[in-house]
Amino acid sequence: MPDQPGGCCRCCCSFIFTLGLTALFMWLSLRTDNPTCYIQNFYLPSLNQTLNNTANNSLVFELKLENGNKDKGIYYDAINLTFYDFPNKSHLMGNYTIPGFYQGHKKKATRLQLVELNKTLLSQATYPNGTANFRVDLATAVRFKIMAWKTKRHKLDVGSDVEVDNKGSKTYQKNMKLRSGASEHKRYCAQMGSLVSLVLLVFLDF
Repeated sequence: MPDQPGGCCRCCCSFIFTLGLTALFMWLSLRTDNPTCYIQNFYLPSLNQTLNNTANNSLVFELKLENGNKDKGIYYDAINLTFYDFPNKSHLMGNYTIPGFYQGHKKKATRLQLVELNKTLLSQATYPNGTANFRVDLATAVRFKIMAWKTKRHKLDVGSDVEVDNKGSKTYQKNMKLRSGASEHKRYCAQMGSLVSLVLLVFLDF
């Protein structure tokens, strides 16, 4: 019995539609979001003019990490934090490394740490009114746990400028988000999204 007219076209459309839905579901299930990083607290006792403690060159900071993925855990490599004076990032004032750890989905983690800064650079970065500006950079790599397997490592490089008042605390009272430009991970997600869109456009052309 000869094929009905349009039977081949309908078969192709059905195949493309199925392929598009499969690609869409795969992209949604594999798509991951980088953790969100915040500086919650940033305190320099030496800049607190009410204490008269200029000999103290320590920095107390609290880092907050949020995993916003609904069903994907995150494995962090060692988290490297670097502190500079601002705006001249060539002056390294200190650094600190937080050991790697695992964070479950929709979980938050905080790390309250103390680091010793370069005393000379700290005094040079302080304005006559007791305020100062600094730069905090965070660098690590993350792997996402999707069901029973782990993704490859994705670099995470974020940072922010921090303004400190004459009481030694950051002037921005809310959590300060560390930001970055487009990363390798985001480009991967964009490529997957483009692939899905292309498949759907081909289907619509039919």
